[in-house]
Amino acid sequence: MIIGIFSDVHSNLEALTTVVKAYEEDEREVDMYVCLGDVVGYCANPNECAEIVRDLTEYTILGNHDAAVCGRMDYSFYYEAARKALDWHANELREPLHEWLRTLPYSQVWEDVEFCHGSPINREDFDYVFNLHQANQLIPHFDELQHVTFIGHSHLTKSFSLHPEKGAVETTAPFLEFDPELKYIVTVGSVGQPRDNDNRACFGYYDTEAKTFSYERREYDIRSAARKIFESDLSSDFAKRLFFGI
Repeated sequence: MIIGIFSDVHSNLEALTTVVKAYEEDEREVDMYVCLGDVVGYCANPNECAEIVRDLTEYTILGNHDAAVCGRMDYSFYYEAARKALDWHANELREPLHEWLRTLPYSQVWEDVEFCHGSPINREDFDYVFNLHQANQLIPHFDELQHVTFIGHSHLTKSFSLHPEKGAVETTAPFLEFDPELKYIVTVGSVGQPRDNDNRACFGYYDTEAKTFSYERREYDIRSAARKIFESDLSSDFAKRLFFGI
């Protein structure tokens, strides 16, 4: 079985439609789609992106931006531009899509895999796991973890293997193979706002039989996505960073 896994769309319609087209045209037939959260935020097409993700996926996980926009978390501590963006998205998003975001789970276990937005421990806190220190904090919870936990949130592609005695090891690669004796935290990157110095939309494929995950990248129409941000009340910084992948 092939599962198409992606995350952090952030209302970037140009990136999302490019990724969906890439999935549809790939020779690997996807049996199920999963979005790991943050459908909304930052870019200018929250309604269109939410509708596409809602209709496409078997599971969509609640991200922190989704939670903020639909009233499930306090974001008063966010920096000013982020707060204003969340206010803008909350006002722009149609009520049926607000209601959909309110129904999204913090995580979903499927067979020996867990899907969540950030750390699989204290999921409602949306903690990051993008360095060895953060990964090693999961070792005391080794027995609670599924074989593979797929996350988003950081917009990076850093992933880690976990051993109960040896600790965490970074396993970042375009192609990952999963050892049955280890457990893994796999960060799948971002569709709509990559931050790993590669401005191409990022997404991936999980092969449940081979126990592998492959990262894919696609160029998309960044200029169009950025222009919509410039023409809105959103911060222009959200548009500029699209060009640099930061």
